[in-house]
Amino acid sequence: MKHTYKIEGMTCNNCKASVEKKLNALNHVTKVSVNLEKGEAEIIMDKHIDTETLKSALPEKYTLSEKQERNVFASSTMSAMPMEEEKSKLQQLKPLLLIIFYIASASVLLHYKNWNWQDFMLDFMGLFYIVFSFFKMLDLKGFPESFSMYDPLAKRIPAYGKIYPFIETALGLMFLLRFEVNIALIITLVVLGITTIGVTKTLLDKKSIRCACLGTALKLPMTEATFIENAIMIVMASLMLIF
Repeated sequence: MKHTYKIEGMTCNNCKASVEKKLNALNHVTKVSVNLEKGEAEIIMDKHIDTETLKSALPEKYTLSEKQERNVFASSTMSAMPMEEEKSKLQQLKPLLLIIFYIASASVLLHYKNWNWQDFMLDFMGLFYIVFSFFKMLDLKGFPESFSMYDPLAKRIPAYGKIYPFIETALGLMFLLRFEVNIALIITLVVLGITTIGVTKTLLDKKSIRCACLGTALKLPMTEATFIENAIMIVMASLMLIF
C-alpha cells in the first residue's frame, strides 16, 4: 500500500536524506520517496503504519502529517480550516513582520526631526540588508542549499548562494555609509530581481518550501510576504535611481 504525507521542516538535501533514512528504517516500510520541493514523502508499506509511529521516527524539527485530499462534499465544519491555516501562516510570519516593523521604525526615528524621503529609504535599505544578512550568517553551511530551492542563480551557480550573505552585508554598509549608492542600487535591482523571479515561480507552482530570507534559524514558509518584501526593496531602489 502507498501513502503520501506532508513533511515540514526540510530545508536541504541533507534533510531529505535524513528523512528517507529514518522512515526506511521502520518495520514494514518497503520504500520511501521524498520530494523536497513539494515537502512530501511517498511511503510504500506492506502493512499499515499509523501516523504517530511515523512521526516518532523523525527528529523533532520535522512535522509529518497525512496529506489531505480536497473533498467538495465535505461538511460545512471544514470551512473553518482555511482560516486556521491562514492564522497559522501569520503566526509563522510573525518574526519577519516584526523585523520589518522595527527596521521601518528605526529608519523613521533617525529622520523624524528633519524628514527626508531619500535618507529614510537609504537607511531602511541599509538596515534591511544588515539585519537579514545577520540571520543568514548564523548558518552559512545550510543557507546556500535552502536558498537554491527557489533562487534561479543560486540553483545554477552554488557559489553564489555561499557569497550571497556577504553581498547583502556589503550592500547594507554601502547604503548606510552613502558609499557608491547608485552602484548599490543597481546591484539591488539585479540580485533581488533574480530572487523575486524564483519566488514568483514558487508561489505560482504552489510549492511548499521554506523561505531563506532570514536564513535557516527561523522556520519561515514561502508566502506572498516574501514577494512583498522583495518588491518593496525593488520599488525603493527604482525610485532612487529615477529621482
